[in-house]
Amino acid sequence: MNEQIDTPITVEEWNGTSSSKLSLTAVITPSSFTVKTHGNRFSIFSRRFLEAFVPEGFPNSVTPDYIPFQTWDLLQGLSTYIRTMLSTQALLSAIGVGEKSATVIGATFQWFLRDLTGMLGGVMFTFYQGSNLDSNAKMWRLVADLMNDLGMLMDLVSPLFPSAFVFIVCIGSLSRSFTGVASGATRAALTQHFALQNNAADISAKEGSQETVATMIGMALGMLLAHVTMGHPMIIWFSFLSLTVFHMYANYKAVRCLNLTTLNCERSSILLKHFMKTGQVLSPKEVSVLEHVLPLWVSSWSSETTKFLYTRVRLGVRVSSLNSLEMKELLSSVGSQNEKAKYLLLEKKGIISILMHKDSTTGDVMQGYMHALVMANLLSRNPASLHTDSQIWMDEHYKTFVLKLQSSGWKTERLLSSSITWRATWSRVIPDKKIN
Repeated sequence: MNEQIDTPITVEEWNGTSSSKLSLTAVITPSSFTVKTHGNRFSIFSRRFLEAFVPEGFPNSVTPDYIPFQTWDLLQGLSTYIRTMLSTQALLSAIGVGEKSATVIGATFQWFLRDLTGMLGGVMFTFYQGSNLDSNAKMWRLVADLMNDLGMLMDLVSPLFPSAFVFIVCIGSLSRSFTGVASGATRAALTQHFALQNNAADISAKEGSQETVATMIGMALGMLLAHVTMGHPMIIWFSFLSLTVFHMYANYKAVRCLNLTTLNCERSSILLKHFMKTGQVLSPKEVSVLEHVLPLWVSSWSSETTKFLYTRVRLGVRVSSLNSLEMKELLSSVGSQNEKAKYLLLEKKGIISILMHKDSTTGDVMQGYMHALVMANLLSRNPASLHTDSQIWMDEHYKTFVLKLQSSGWKTERLLSSSITWRATWSRVIPDKKIN
């Protein structure tokens, strides 16, 4: 007992936010109270400095695609801030800053119209596309920055057309309002994707620190570039267009780095088609290579888009929009489908429409959409028995498919899709039996 009491005890001090990245900073011997420090002040300072810009527990607290995405995102942000100085300089000169003929009230009114247009545009964009931003985060992230490029281009063009100045800057403000809504919403979705330890708030805060540094560097470089190119319109346009091309490239590379694990219409289509063909489920990284990030109308120029099953599925059809023949076909399918299912499927001219029940859950929506994709994939084989064949496949393989999705890292809780605004109820009427 005495030997245990007399045994010297040492206390080690470790520093770091990640359990796998701790550094020994000091060893303390309480008996003689001696402190032996480890490491140097520079390494401690650099570690503290880095903690102001990366999430706590980095890199274990974020997904592997966080670093490449943030790298390209900061580069595109730097390009944006440099170009902002050029476009702002052109905009201020067009308003009349520095000219004796310009009036304060005139410049204020023009600026007011510009901001008002942007505010109204943001509200309208949210109303029409707000529910779609989660389901297509990659595409809207890219579109948001392209609209920002258009807005800055309008500012740079505005001095060339004095008679149409107000109209041009309002168009530019409208474009940037789309950027603000889409970029903010998709950033929130991506932050949730990066957070592995429920640390979305920390990731968002550190992303703000990174953006601040990029903004300061970009503004400094932009002021230098604006000063050097002042009075040389050709050089200004060459610099602006070159930086815009780099900005578009960096944005494309950024969204291509993302390996999202949520299921939207396109990713579900890719996964189901591959599973029906091979019996295996692709990983999020493999699917990210196959899915498109450009808007559908751009991708439709390529014949590859026709391979996606989701283009032949309509979710949340309005029952009153169906004609009598379609209604009969829809109701006749009740018997061939699982009677407990909270959805009905209708095929017409190669398009599979999904009618959701009023009491359907997120799981029902997921199952109904996967069922529709199965029908779309079996459509070319035997259209006459389409409902029966697809129901047989669902009964035999759907549960296995979902389990394999989960084991591969996919989140199957819900399908990211547009809001389902039309639903219906249906029931089979059982005639009363006569009692003898």
